[in-house]
Amino acid sequence: PASILFERLTRDLEELRAQGDDLPQTAQAYVASWLGDGYLVRHYPPGASEEVYELSTATVEVIRFLSSIDQPHAAATESRLSLVIQALVGLAEDSDADKQRRIKRLLAEQTRIGQQIEAIHRGQLRVLPRDTALERTREIISLADGLTGDFHRVRDQFEQLNRELRERIMDSEGNRGEVLDSLFAGIDLITESEAGRTFTAFWRLLTDPEQSATLEEALDGVLSREFVGELAVRERRFLLRLTRNLLEQGGAVHEVLQTFARSLKHFVQSREYLEQRRVNQLLKEAQRAALTIKDEVKATESLQYSLELTSSRLRSISQWVLYDPSLQVAPEAMRAAEPLPVDLESVSALVAQSEIDFRTLTEHIRALLEQRGQASISDVLEHFPAQQGLGSVVGLLALGSRHGIKSDSVEWVTWVGEDDQRRRARIPKIYFLKERLHELV
Repeated sequence: PASILFERLTRDLEELRAQGDDLPQTAQAYVASWLGDGYLVRHYPPGASEEVYELSTATVEVIRFLSSIDQPHAAATESRLSLVIQALVGLAEDSDADKQRRIKRLLAEQTRIGQQIEAIHRGQLRVLPRDTALERTREIISLADGLTGDFHRVRDQFEQLNRELRERIMDSEGNRGEVLDSLFAGIDLITESEAGRTFTAFWRLLTDPEQSATLEEALDGVLSREFVGELAVRERRFLLRLTRNLLEQGGAVHEVLQTFARSLKHFVQSREYLEQRRVNQLLKEAQRAALTIKDEVKATESLQYSLELTSSRLRSISQWVLYDPSLQVAPEAMRAAEPLPVDLESVSALVAQSEIDFRTLTEHIRALLEQRGQASISDVLEHFPAQQGLGSVVGLLALGSRHGIKSDSVEWVTWVGEDDQRRRARIPKIYFLKERLHELV
């Protein structure tokens, strides 16, 4: 959002000026310059209260290119070769129309899986070495990070198709029925375009319940491994937020496509296109008239005609704010408010932004359930004090929302923060049951 961008940029400019850098302009001026140079793009999402700025597709590509130079891939790594081999094998199998060859491969795969199961029963369990696991994890992060640029390109392609179709409607000389036919043909054209087909397939896969569950299970499994602790904080945070980021960015592109279809229908059905077409025709007539007299009247010749123009100060509507009468009222004395209970939605948001030691919390819950049939969050904290302060409480709430039973009552929990101050909060009362101990792995 514009307000947040200006605030953060103003703070950064002040810090740079304090270090001696010459930066005379305001944050708004720099943003306007970057917008004009194409480093940023600006749009107004439906329902938003202000403009939103983000990096342009070209800027994202440049940053990714520079990052690849600063942190190049290791040459010919095993993980990259494995990904290529797996992709080629999958392509060869899925594109093979010969039934006998496909059945033969499936039987061989069945035999291989059976041999692996027998080996595991005999105790011959092969686990990836730590270095190999880290290498594959970083390769996966690199591939997933590349999807960000793909989202930007697909959205730009949709917007370009939107402009082209509007131009076709403007230039069309047919009646409204013909224009509507062109409109719906254009929408089908976008859906069937390369960008449309690619994104539709991606979005269908991402929102498939079975695939989503598989992705979540795989991410939870990887994040619980010991080698993940050797990843950088940025890499762990990327894995933790992978599903949410994919859904948010994919949803934004999907919303662009839906908004595009709705706006085009409104453009035609409201007959707005007729007004735009008339303006376009007048401009073309003026151009033809100018070409007709170009040899008779010089471009620098003074005309015996004056046109009075008005001027006004232009400002973005996002800079306007409503008058708030409460700002003129004398403030009242501060009163202590009743603390509000923590809801599970806010807990999910905190979990996504935190580095919580779920492994230790799970061990604490399992240890307590070995001694009793059920335990609430306050019981767990009573026997195992919160090592991460509020983070431990948030982590227990997150585990409770997945594997616990929520009651209609609330309870108080206490913990000691990093400043050695004791705090307490009222939370929903959630029980962990011994019968569901197998879920806490």
